[in-house]
Amino acid sequence: MDLHDTIVKQAETARSASRRLAVLPSPIKNNALEAMACALEDGAALILEANAADLEAARAKKIKKSFLDRLMLDEGRIHSMAEGLRQTAALPDPVGEGEWETVRPNGIEIRRVKVPIGVIGIVYEARPNVTADAAALCMKSGNAVLLRGGSEALRSNRVISSLLAKAAYDAGIPEGALQFIDSDDREAVGEMMKLKGLLDVIIPRGGAGLIQRIVRESQVPVIETGAGICHTYVDEGADLDMAVRIAVNAKTSRPSVCNAMETLLVHEKEAKEFLPRVAAELRERKVELRGCERTRGVLSDIEAATEDDWSTEYDDLILSIRVVRDIDEAIEHINRYNTGHSETIVTRDIQRAHRFQREVDAAAVYVNASTRFTDGFEFGFGAEIGISTQKLHARGPMGLNELTSTKYLIYGEGQVR
Repeated sequence: MDLHDTIVKQAETARSASRRLAVLPSPIKNNALEAMACALEDGAALILEANAADLEAARAKKIKKSFLDRLMLDEGRIHSMAEGLRQTAALPDPVGEGEWETVRPNGIEIRRVKVPIGVIGIVYEARPNVTADAAALCMKSGNAVLLRGGSEALRSNRVISSLLAKAAYDAGIPEGALQFIDSDDREAVGEMMKLKGLLDVIIPRGGAGLIQRIVRESQVPVIETGAGICHTYVDEGADLDMAVRIAVNAKTSRPSVCNAMETLLVHEKEAKEFLPRVAAELRERKVELRGCERTRGVLSDIEAATEDDWSTEYDDLILSIRVVRDIDEAIEHINRYNTGHSETIVTRDIQRAHRFQREVDAAAVYVNASTRFTDGFEFGFGAEIGISTQKLHARGPMGLNELTSTKYLIYGEGQVR
Protein backbone atom coordinates (compact mmCIF):
# COMPACT_ATOMS: atom_id res chain seq x y z
CA MET A 1 0.00 0.00 0.00
CA ASP A 2 1.11 3.57 -0.62
CA LEU A 3 1.28 6.16 2.18
CA HIS A 4 -2.26 7.43 1.61
CA ASP A 5 -3.83 3.96 1.72
CA THR A 6 -1.76 2.97 4.76
CA ILE A 7 -2.81 6.00 6.78
CA VAL A 8 -6.47 5.68 5.77
CA LYS A 9 -6.41 2.02 6.81
CA GLN A 10 -4.86 2.93 10.18
CA ALA A 11 -7.50 5.60 10.75
CA GLU A 12 -10.31 3.21 9.83
CA THR A 13 -8.93 0.64 12.25
CA ALA A 14 -8.69 3.27 14.98
CA ARG A 15 -12.27 4.40 14.28
CA SER A 16 -13.54 0.84 14.68
CA ALA A 17 -11.56 0.35 17.90
CA SER A 18 -12.74 3.67 19.31
CA ARG A 19 -16.34 2.51 19.53
CA ARG A 20 -15.35 -0.40 21.78
CA LEU A 21 -12.84 1.63 23.73
CA ALA A 22 -15.47 4.30 24.48
CA VAL A 23 -17.49 1.88 26.62
CA LEU A 24 -14.61 0.03 28.24
CA PRO A 25 -14.81 -0.15 32.08
CA SER A 26 -12.33 1.93 34.05
CA PRO A 27 -10.56 -1.06 35.70
CA ILE A 28 -9.55 -2.46 32.30
CA LYS A 29 -8.18 0.90 31.19
CA ASN A 30 -6.31 1.38 34.46
CA ASN A 31 -4.79 -2.10 34.33
CA ALA A 32 -3.71 -1.43 30.77
CA LEU A 33 -1.99 1.81 31.79
CA GLU A 34 -0.08 0.00 34.53
CA ALA A 35 0.96 -2.67 32.02
CA MET A 36 2.07 0.05 29.59
CA ALA A 37 4.17 1.68 32.34
CA CYS A 38 5.86 -1.63 33.11
CA ALA A 39 6.49 -2.20 29.41
CA LEU A 40 8.39 1.09 29.16
CA GLU A 41 10.53 0.26 32.17
CA ASP A 42 11.19 -3.31 31.04
CA GLY A 43 12.00 -2.08 27.54
CA ALA A 44 14.24 0.80 28.64
CA ALA A 45 17.35 -0.70 27.03
CA LEU A 46 15.59 -1.01 23.66
CA ILE A 47 14.29 2.55 23.92
CA LEU A 48 17.70 3.97 24.80
CA GLU A 49 19.37 2.08 21.95
CA ALA A 50 16.89 3.52 19.46
CA ASN A 51 17.19 6.97 21.00
CA ALA A 52 20.98 6.88 20.76
CA ALA A 53 20.64 6.24 17.02
CA ASP A 54 18.22 9.16 16.68
CA LEU A 55 20.61 11.44 18.56
CA GLU A 56 23.57 10.35 16.45
CA ALA A 57 21.66 11.13 13.26
CA ALA A 58 20.53 14.49 14.64
CA ARG A 59 24.08 15.47 15.63
CA ALA A 60 25.29 14.55 12.14
CA LYS A 61 22.82 17.13 10.82
CA LYS A 62 24.31 19.68 13.26
CA ILE A 63 20.94 20.25 14.92
CA LYS A 64 21.07 22.80 17.75
CA LYS A 65 21.49 21.73 21.35
CA SER A 66 18.00 22.76 22.48
CA PHE A 67 16.51 20.42 19.85
CA LEU A 68 18.78 17.61 21.00
CA ASP A 69 17.57 18.18 24.56
CA ARG A 70 13.97 17.65 23.48
CA LEU A 71 14.95 14.51 21.61
CA MET A 72 17.14 12.94 24.30
CA LEU A 73 15.91 10.17 26.59
CA ASP A 74 17.65 8.70 29.62
CA GLU A 75 16.65 6.38 32.44
CA GLY A 76 15.16 9.30 34.39
CA ARG A 77 12.99 10.47 31.51
CA ILE A 78 11.77 6.95 30.80
CA HIS A 79 10.88 6.60 34.47
CA SER A 80 8.97 9.91 34.26
CA MET A 81 7.05 8.62 31.23
CA ALA A 82 6.11 5.48 33.15
CA GLU A 83 5.14 7.53 36.19
CA GLY A 84 2.90 9.67 33.98
CA LEU A 85 1.08 6.53 32.86
CA ARG A 86 0.59 5.44 36.48
CA GLN A 87 -0.60 8.86 37.58
CA THR A 88 -3.09 8.88 34.73
CA ALA A 89 -4.37 5.48 35.84
CA ALA A 90 -4.91 6.83 39.35
CA LEU A 91 -7.02 9.77 38.17
CA PRO A 92 -10.83 9.64 38.10
CA ASP A 93 -12.24 8.43 34.79
CA PRO A 94 -14.12 11.34 33.20
CA VAL A 95 -16.19 9.16 30.85
CA GLY A 96 -19.84 9.09 31.91
CA GLU A 97 -19.33 11.76 34.55
CA GLY A 98 -22.43 13.92 34.96
CA GLU A 99 -21.94 17.64 34.35
CA TRP A 100 -25.44 19.03 34.67
CA GLU A 101 -29.04 17.90 34.99
CA THR A 102 -32.51 19.36 35.13
CA VAL A 103 -36.19 18.41 35.07
CA ARG A 104 -38.30 20.46 32.69
CA PRO A 105 -41.88 21.61 33.52
CA ASN A 106 -43.27 18.85 31.26
CA GLY A 107 -41.48 16.19 33.30
CA ILE A 108 -38.69 15.43 30.84
CA GLU A 109 -35.36 14.78 32.61
CA ILE A 110 -32.19 16.01 30.90
CA ARG A 111 -28.68 15.05 31.93
CA ARG A 112 -25.37 16.03 30.32
CA VAL A 113 -22.45 13.60 30.63
CA LYS A 114 -18.86 13.48 29.39
CA VAL A 115 -18.06 11.12 26.51
CA PRO A 116 -14.88 10.43 24.52
CA ILE A 117 -14.20 12.60 21.49
CA GLY A 118 -13.54 9.51 19.34
CA VAL A 119 -10.30 9.34 17.31
CA ILE A 120 -7.60 11.90 18.01
CA GLY A 121 -4.69 12.64 15.71
CA ILE A 122 -1.51 13.89 17.39
CA VAL A 123 1.25 15.47 15.27
CA TYR A 124 4.41 16.27 17.18
CA GLU A 125 8.08 16.91 16.60
CA ALA A 126 11.18 15.91 18.50
CA ARG A 127 9.89 14.84 21.93
CA PRO A 128 9.42 11.06 22.14
CA ASN A 129 7.87 11.35 25.62
CA VAL A 130 4.77 12.73 23.86
CA THR A 131 4.16 9.22 22.50
CA ALA A 132 3.61 7.91 26.02
CA ASP A 133 1.74 10.97 27.28
CA ALA A 134 -0.69 10.95 24.36
CA ALA A 135 -1.27 7.22 24.58
CA ALA A 136 -1.96 7.41 28.32
CA LEU A 137 -4.46 10.24 28.16
CA CYS A 138 -6.25 8.93 25.09
CA MET A 139 -6.61 5.42 26.51
CA LYS A 140 -7.93 6.64 29.87
CA SER A 141 -10.40 9.05 28.28
CA GLY A 142 -11.69 6.36 25.91
CA ASN A 143 -10.23 7.78 22.70
CA ALA A 144 -8.36 5.95 19.97
CA VAL A 145 -5.25 7.78 18.82
CA LEU A 146 -3.27 8.13 15.59
CA LEU A 147 0.27 9.33 16.35
CA ARG A 148 2.68 10.95 13.93
CA GLY A 149 5.97 11.93 15.54
CA GLY A 150 8.84 13.86 13.99
CA SER A 151 11.23 12.08 11.66
CA GLU A 152 14.17 12.88 13.97
CA ALA A 153 12.65 10.68 16.68
CA LEU A 154 11.34 7.94 14.41
CA ARG A 155 13.42 5.12 15.89
CA SER A 156 12.58 6.09 19.48
CA ASN A 157 8.88 6.50 18.74
CA ARG A 158 8.73 3.23 16.84
CA VAL A 159 10.01 1.28 19.86
CA ILE A 160 7.95 3.21 22.43
CA SER A 161 4.70 2.90 20.48
CA SER A 162 5.17 -0.81 19.83
CA LEU A 163 5.87 -1.51 23.51
CA LEU A 164 2.84 0.51 24.57
CA ALA A 165 0.48 -1.01 21.99
CA LYS A 166 1.39 -4.62 22.79
CA ALA A 167 0.98 -4.04 26.53
CA ALA A 168 -2.33 -2.24 26.03
CA TYR A 169 -3.84 -4.91 23.77
CA ASP A 170 -2.67 -7.74 26.01
CA ALA A 171 -4.43 -5.97 28.91
CA GLY A 172 -7.78 -5.64 27.12
CA ILE A 173 -7.60 -2.41 25.11
CA PRO A 174 -9.27 -3.01 21.70
CA GLU A 175 -6.66 -3.78 19.08
CA GLY A 176 -6.05 -0.85 16.77
CA ALA A 177 -6.84 1.83 19.34
CA LEU A 178 -3.19 2.98 19.43
CA GLN A 179 -1.81 3.63 15.95
CA PHE A 180 1.62 5.00 15.06
CA ILE A 181 2.45 6.26 11.56
CA ASP A 182 5.83 4.63 10.97
CA SER A 183 7.04 6.94 8.21
CA ASP A 184 9.42 9.87 7.92
CA ASP A 185 7.61 11.14 4.81
CA ARG A 186 6.53 14.74 5.41
CA GLU A 187 3.38 14.05 3.39
CA ALA A 188 2.08 11.90 6.25
CA VAL A 189 0.92 15.06 8.00
CA GLY A 190 -0.85 16.21 4.84
CA GLU A 191 -2.64 12.86 4.62
CA MET A 192 -3.78 13.11 8.23
CA MET A 193 -5.23 16.56 7.61
CA LYS A 194 -7.54 15.06 4.95
CA LEU A 195 -9.07 12.43 7.26
CA LYS A 196 -12.32 14.25 7.96
CA GLY A 197 -14.85 11.67 9.10
CA LEU A 198 -12.14 9.33 10.39
CA LEU A 199 -10.32 11.69 12.74
CA ASP A 200 -12.43 13.82 15.06
CA VAL A 201 -9.67 16.29 15.91
CA ILE A 202 -5.97 16.94 15.23
CA ILE A 203 -3.74 18.32 17.97
CA PRO A 204 -0.35 19.61 16.77
CA ARG A 205 2.59 19.89 19.15
CA GLY A 206 5.75 21.52 17.92
CA GLY A 207 7.11 24.68 16.38
CA ALA A 208 5.07 27.58 15.10
CA GLY A 209 5.55 26.50 11.48
CA LEU A 210 4.03 23.06 12.02
CA ILE A 211 1.16 24.38 14.10
CA GLN A 212 0.22 27.17 11.69
CA ARG A 213 0.38 24.82 8.71
CA ILE A 214 -2.11 22.48 10.34
CA VAL A 215 -4.38 25.32 11.49
CA ARG A 216 -4.35 26.71 7.94
CA GLU A 217 -4.72 23.54 5.90
CA SER A 218 -6.51 20.89 7.97
CA GLN A 219 -9.92 19.64 6.93
CA VAL A 220 -10.14 18.03 10.38
CA PRO A 221 -10.95 20.29 13.39
CA VAL A 222 -7.80 21.47 15.19
CA ILE A 223 -7.04 22.22 18.82
CA GLU A 224 -4.21 24.71 18.55
CA THR A 225 -1.34 24.27 20.93
CA GLY A 226 1.03 27.14 20.83
CA ALA A 227 4.45 28.50 20.79
CA GLY A 228 5.43 29.93 24.15
CA ILE A 229 6.66 33.50 24.24
CA CYS A 230 6.51 33.63 28.04
CA HIS A 231 7.37 36.63 30.22
CA THR A 232 8.50 37.23 33.78
CA TYR A 233 7.72 40.70 35.15
CA VAL A 234 9.68 41.90 38.21
CA ASP A 235 7.47 44.48 39.91
CA GLU A 236 8.41 47.52 41.98
CA GLY A 237 9.31 46.41 45.50
CA ALA A 238 9.57 42.73 44.55
CA ASP A 239 11.65 40.30 46.60
CA LEU A 240 14.73 40.38 44.38
CA ASP A 241 16.19 37.14 45.72
CA MET A 242 12.95 35.43 44.74
CA ALA A 243 12.92 37.22 41.39
CA VAL A 244 16.42 35.97 40.56
CA ARG A 245 15.47 32.37 41.44
CA ILE A 246 12.30 32.51 39.37
CA ALA A 247 13.90 34.18 36.35
CA VAL A 248 16.88 31.82 36.29
CA ASN A 249 14.64 28.77 36.61
CA ALA A 250 12.17 30.00 33.99
CA LYS A 251 14.96 30.54 31.46
CA THR A 252 17.51 27.82 32.16
CA SER A 253 15.93 24.74 33.72
CA ARG A 254 14.93 23.56 30.23
CA PRO A 255 15.17 26.34 27.64
CA SER A 256 13.92 24.18 24.77
CA VAL A 257 10.35 23.84 26.05
CA CYS A 258 7.35 26.07 25.44
CA ASN A 259 6.90 27.19 29.08
CA ALA A 260 10.42 28.62 29.31
CA MET A 261 10.76 32.39 29.70
CA GLU A 262 11.79 34.30 26.57
CA THR A 263 11.46 37.91 27.82
CA LEU A 264 12.24 39.43 31.22
CA LEU A 265 10.49 42.69 32.11
CA VAL A 266 11.85 44.76 35.00
CA HIS A 267 10.32 47.80 36.74
CA GLU A 268 12.57 50.83 36.27
CA LYS A 269 12.97 51.31 40.03
CA GLU A 270 14.45 47.82 40.41
CA ALA A 271 16.59 47.74 37.26
CA LYS A 272 19.82 49.16 38.67
CA GLU A 273 20.00 46.63 41.51
CA PHE A 274 18.28 43.64 39.95
CA LEU A 275 19.74 43.49 36.44
CA PRO A 276 23.41 42.99 37.43
CA ARG A 277 22.38 40.27 39.90
CA VAL A 278 20.22 38.30 37.51
CA ALA A 279 22.65 38.84 34.62
CA ALA A 280 25.51 37.31 36.63
CA GLU A 281 23.43 34.19 37.35
CA LEU A 282 22.26 33.86 33.77
CA ARG A 283 25.72 34.36 32.29
CA GLU A 284 27.06 31.67 34.58
CA ARG A 285 24.59 29.37 32.82
CA LYS A 286 25.71 30.55 29.35
CA VAL A 287 22.62 32.63 28.56
CA GLU A 288 23.03 35.23 25.81
CA LEU A 289 21.39 38.51 26.87
CA ARG A 290 19.76 41.08 24.63
CA GLY A 291 18.25 44.28 25.96
CA CYS A 292 16.36 47.47 25.28
CA GLU A 293 18.18 50.81 25.46
CA ARG A 294 17.39 51.27 29.15
CA THR A 295 18.59 47.75 29.94
CA ARG A 296 21.84 48.44 28.13
CA GLY A 297 22.23 51.54 30.25
CA VAL A 298 22.74 49.14 33.17
CA LEU A 299 24.25 46.17 31.29
CA SER A 300 26.36 48.03 28.77
CA ASP A 301 28.04 45.00 27.24
CA ILE A 302 24.94 43.14 26.03
CA GLU A 303 23.56 43.08 22.51
CA ALA A 304 20.70 45.42 21.59
CA ALA A 305 17.28 43.77 21.39
CA THR A 306 15.43 44.32 18.11
CA GLU A 307 11.70 44.45 17.50
CA ASP A 308 11.88 40.84 16.31
CA ASP A 309 13.32 39.71 19.64
CA TRP A 310 10.12 40.58 21.49
CA SER A 311 8.14 38.19 19.29
CA THR A 312 10.67 35.34 19.05
CA GLU A 313 10.43 31.99 20.81
CA TYR A 314 14.14 31.21 21.10
CA ASP A 315 13.90 27.67 22.50
CA ASP A 316 17.49 28.30 23.46
CA LEU A 317 19.76 30.01 26.02
CA ILE A 318 18.88 33.49 24.73
CA LEU A 319 16.90 36.07 26.70
CA SER A 320 15.52 39.47 25.77
CA ILE A 321 15.21 42.04 28.60
CA ARG A 322 13.17 45.24 28.78
CA VAL A 323 12.98 47.86 31.51
CA VAL A 324 9.41 49.16 31.86
CA ARG A 325 7.95 52.24 33.47
CA ASP A 326 5.33 50.40 35.55
CA ILE A 327 2.88 47.51 35.60
CA ASP A 328 0.78 49.22 32.90
CA GLU A 329 3.67 49.08 30.44
CA ALA A 330 4.47 45.50 31.47
CA ILE A 331 0.91 44.32 30.83
CA GLU A 332 0.76 46.24 27.55
CA HIS A 333 4.01 44.63 26.38
CA ILE A 334 2.89 41.13 27.36
CA ASN A 335 -0.52 41.40 25.70
CA ARG A 336 1.10 42.72 22.53
CA TYR A 337 3.81 40.08 22.14
CA ASN A 338 2.77 36.99 24.03
CA THR A 339 1.31 33.83 22.53
CA GLY A 340 -1.34 33.25 25.18
CA HIS A 341 0.75 30.63 26.99
CA SER A 342 2.21 31.45 30.44
CA GLU A 343 3.10 34.71 32.21
CA THR A 344 4.28 35.54 35.72
CA ILE A 345 4.65 38.54 38.01
CA VAL A 346 7.08 38.69 40.94
CA THR A 347 5.58 41.11 43.44
CA ARG A 348 4.83 41.81 47.10
CA ASP A 349 1.72 43.85 46.24
CA ILE A 350 -1.45 41.72 46.29
CA GLN A 351 -3.50 44.31 44.42
CA ARG A 352 -1.02 44.45 41.54
CA ALA A 353 -0.82 40.66 41.58
CA HIS A 354 -4.61 40.39 41.17
CA ARG A 355 -4.60 43.05 38.50
CA PHE A 356 -1.88 41.23 36.56
CA GLN A 357 -3.89 38.01 36.67
CA ARG A 358 -7.07 39.78 35.57
CA GLU A 359 -5.60 41.77 32.70
CA VAL A 360 -2.93 39.52 31.19
CA ASP A 361 -4.42 37.45 28.38
CA ALA A 362 -2.86 34.00 28.71
CA ALA A 363 -3.80 30.43 29.52
CA ALA A 364 -1.75 30.41 32.75
CA VAL A 365 -0.99 33.53 34.79
CA TYR A 366 1.27 33.14 37.82
CA VAL A 367 2.14 35.18 40.88
CA ASN A 368 5.59 34.56 42.41
CA ALA A 369 6.28 31.27 40.62
CA SER A 370 8.13 30.11 37.52
CA THR A 371 6.27 29.66 34.24
CA ARG A 372 7.93 26.23 34.03
CA PHE A 373 5.02 24.77 36.01
CA THR A 374 2.62 25.00 33.06
CA ASP A 375 2.58 21.29 32.45
CA GLY A 376 -0.05 18.58 32.78
CA PHE A 377 2.13 16.47 35.08
CA GLU A 378 2.82 19.46 37.37
CA PHE A 379 -0.89 20.39 37.40
CA GLY A 380 -1.76 16.88 38.57
CA PHE A 381 -3.20 15.66 35.24
CA GLY A 382 -0.83 12.68 35.06
CA ALA A 383 0.42 13.90 31.69
CA GLU A 384 -0.73 16.31 29.02
CA ILE A 385 -1.78 16.08 25.42
CA GLY A 386 -0.50 19.60 24.83
CA ILE A 387 -0.94 23.16 26.07
CA SER A 388 -3.79 24.88 24.27
CA THR A 389 -3.36 28.59 23.60
CA GLN A 390 -6.75 28.97 21.94
CA LYS A 391 -10.00 29.79 23.73
CA LEU A 392 -12.49 27.30 22.30
CA HIS A 393 -13.13 23.97 24.09
CA ALA A 394 -9.79 23.82 25.94
CA ARG A 395 -7.20 26.28 27.20
CA GLY A 396 -3.92 25.60 29.01
CA PRO A 397 -2.58 22.11 29.80
CA MET A 398 -4.97 19.53 28.36
CA GLY A 399 -5.59 16.44 30.44
CA LEU A 400 -8.37 13.87 30.57
CA ASN A 401 -11.29 16.29 30.83
CA GLU A 402 -10.15 18.22 27.76
CA LEU A 403 -10.21 14.99 25.72
CA THR A 404 -13.93 14.54 26.26
CA SER A 405 -17.01 15.94 24.59
CA THR A 406 -20.54 15.84 25.98
CA LYS A 407 -23.74 13.97 25.33
CA TYR A 408 -27.28 14.77 26.52
CA LEU A 409 -29.30 11.91 28.00
CA ILE A 410 -33.05 12.62 28.00
CA TYR A 411 -35.70 10.59 29.84
CA GLY A 412 -39.42 10.91 29.17
CA GLU A 413 -42.73 9.19 29.85
CA GLY A 414 -44.45 9.64 26.51
CA GLN A 415 -44.18 13.42 26.26
CA VAL A 416 -44.70 14.89 22.78
CA ARG A 417 -44.25 18.42 21.53
